[in-house]
Formats: sequence, structure tokens, C-alpha cells
Amino acid sequence: MFQLPISRRHALKRSAAGFGSLALASLLSETTSASNGIDPLAVRPPHHVARAKRIIFLFMSGGPSQVDTFDPKPLLDRHDGKPLPFDKPRVQFNSTGNLLKSPWRFRQHGDSGLWVSELFPHLAQRVDDLCMIHSMHGTNAAHGGAVMKVHTGSDNFIRPSIGSWVSYGLGTENGNLPAFVTICPTLAFGGINNWSSAFLPADYQGTAIGDASVPSERAKVRYIRNSRLSREVQQLQLERLSQLNREHQSRTGPEASLEARINSFELAFRMQSELPKVEDLSGESKATQHLYGLDDPVTANFGRMCLMARRFAESGVRFIQVTHNDNKVQWDQHADLKNGHEKNAREVDLPIAGLLADLKARGMLDDTLIWWGGEFGRTPTAEGGNNGRDHNPDGFTMWLAGGGVKGGLRYGSSDDYGYFAAENKVHIHDLHATMLHLLGLDHERLTHRHAGRDFRLTDVEGNVVHELFA
Repeated sequence: MFQLPISRRHALKRSAAGFGSLALASLLSETTSASNGIDPLAVRPPHHVARAKRIIFLFMSGGPSQVDTFDPKPLLDRHDGKPLPFDKPRVQFNSTGNLLKSPWRFRQHGDSGLWVSELFPHLAQRVDDLCMIHSMHGTNAAHGGAVMKVHTGSDNFIRPSIGSWVSYGLGTENGNLPAFVTICPTLAFGGINNWSSAFLPADYQGTAIGDASVPSERAKVRYIRNSRLSREVQQLQLERLSQLNREHQSRTGPEASLEARINSFELAFRMQSELPKVEDLSGESKATQHLYGLDDPVTANFGRMCLMARRFAESGVRFIQVTHNDNKVQWDQHADLKNGHEKNAREVDLPIAGLLADLKARGMLDDTLIWWGGEFGRTPTAEGGNNGRDHNPDGFTMWLAGGGVKGGLRYGSSDDYGYFAAENKVHIHDLHATMLHLLGLDHERLTHRHAGRDFRLTDVEGNVVHELFA
């Protein structure tokens, strides 16, 4: 008679004491809570009082230039064309020449007086909601490593995405939707690894809505509708499939991967009725659609993604990412800086301002943390025939809004030319730790045991920047 091979776990159950029992204890510690009959995405209490319930990450793929957007440098303008008066980083992506002043004028805005360049006239009207961090720094000058670092905390190993960690720590407020969605993500520079759960249970994997090669109006979850079978028949199939899988588990012992697959089938079934309603923007008023720029072909693509992000947020999704990328590494202006950054800013300025205004009007900005930025900044020195800027992970700007941070705050600074983070430096690990703290999660306690040790998003680093909190 044919006999199914026994699982490692079952073999260890039958083995003698000693190594077998030690290994069993390790394996059992890695079993998902779902295998114990608990929904792995059930809402879980935070470690401490949370200021935010969710994150919307507005990812500017390619790396916007800090000295052309939010961090003006008068000395850069004054010394245009002269050599940088100090050493450049030892490791650079490309070679650059002399200093290059910004082609755009800066002005102070709002009660806070924060500086914004003329690239962002609409966002300039929302500066009192923004918490600008001008002292960000990372570790990798290449897109691949830097993108992975921003998303996973690691630039050289496959680790869970921040969205997966948030889902793992807090669960979801809507069991009919994924806890983590990414809208039109780029498939380059790590691709799916940037929204992967890696060694976390597969329940915490991000769900991609389209990708960067697809216009947002066609960005859908594939096969969300079954045109051949009714829901009743599908439910019968699902129940039978679950029964077969449970019978298999009774013989072989609990397996995290199988449990996650069962959960994914069940979630996919529930999503059929819920997800299309979130993706359907036809019920939004003309005023709302105008607010996000859906009536302008320049802003419609990104505006639609921002509006979908708001709808996912109000539907209970924990982590929503919106990526600005047209499959050409959008903000990566090694040359043609003026035309490239102006095109990019026109596409995102109004939709982002609209998102902030809409969330605030709905009373959602207080518990929704908005995170804006790219994988790094740009050099203040010129590349590409004095018409572009190279990658710069050593000093750049990101901003946060809502979710418990101080609006109208300018935190940290770069040097006089905008090359290196100088005062109150904030590493990517520090930013991750800070955002988790706002969600009520202690980054040192949010761990998962894998391969014999505890892992966390911030690895063995990261400090919470309490000065950013309201």
C-alpha cells in the first residue's frame, strides 16, 4: 500500500530525546498562529499606545533631488560651477564634476515657513502638515540595494518588507482584504522582494495591484472574478479543498506553508466581493476626482493611485504603497534634470496635496501616517554634461505627515551644499523604528525566529526619533 512520506516535524515527534526534541522545539516555535486555529491576520494589540493605525507610503522611485525640492542651499547657488570644497564619498555610483545650482527657486510657505521649491506649488500649500527630515542617510549608492534597504531594512539579504512586518505585528482591520497592498510597484531593483514576507508566514505577503508597466486605470488583481463558476460552487470547492488539506495535516502534522496556502485560498474567495468595490472609483464625486487630478491626463495616473490608497486605508488595510514609476526609474535624472524633475513633479504634486487634504477633511490624517521619499537623494555636483545629478545615499530628504508627527517641522540638516547628512542624522533603520513606534510597535520586540535566531526589521540597529512626535 502506498504510504505518504512523513514530514520532518512528524519524524522528529517519533525520534528519541536529545537532538530530535531540541529540533522539534525550534520547529514548533516557527509554526504560524494559524496552525493553532487562530487567524494570523486577526487584530492584535500594539506594544504601547499607538498614534497611527496605518501607513501610506508614497514611493518616488529613482531618488528625487533634495537640493531641488525641499532643502535649499544658498551656497550651492553662489558657488555654481566650482569644485566641491570637501572630499566626496569614497564609494560613488558615477563620477561627478563641479557644483550645480538648482534650476528652481525656493520660497517659504505656511505658518511654519518650511521651504519648498517651485516644483511643488500644490504641496507647498500643505507644508504645515509636513514633518520634513533633512538628514536622512543610507548605505548603498545603487538602486537595487537602496530600494531593498528602504523596503526591508537590508540591502544584501532577502528580508520581509516593512509592510509585512506591520501586518505581522498588528493584523488587519478588514478580514476580506489583504493587510498589505502595493499599487503599481516597479518590478525592477528587487521586484517582488520589496513586498515579500520572506521568512515571515506567507499570510503577511503584500498583494500587488498592477505594476509600473500598467496604467493605474488597468491595475487590478488578476482573476478576481470567476466567470465560469458561481460563488456557491466556488464555496463548495473551497470547503472540499480545505477538508482535504486538513486531512493531510492530520497525517503529517502542522506545516506553516500549507496553513498559509489554505488561508490564501480563503482570503482570495472573500476578496471577490470586497476588492472590486474598493477599486471602483465611479462613486467618487466630481469634486473628489478633481481634487486628485483625475480630470487631467498629466496627473490622472498617479492621482488614481492616491485615491485608491485612500479607499484602501478607509477599508481597513494596514499598509498601502503607491509607487511613482513609469518603468523608467522615474526620478533618476543623471541628465536632463530640469525636464525630468519638472515632468515628475507635475504628475505627483497635485495628487499628493489632494490626498493630504482629503484625509484631513475625513478625519483620517490623525491616524494615517503618510511617508514620502525615494531610495536616496541626488548629488549637488553635476553629472551628464552639467545637466544631471548622480545617486546620493549620504544625505537626502524624506517627509512624514499625519499619524502623530509634528506638522510644519524641519528636523535635521545636511551640510552647506546638501551632500552629507550633518545634524541630527536619521538612518533608514531609525526611520523604520520611528514609524513602527507611531503604530504602537516596539521595533526591538517585533521579532520573528528564523534559522535559529530572532530577526527584526531594524536588524540590530535603529533609534526612535521622538523629536518628530506631536
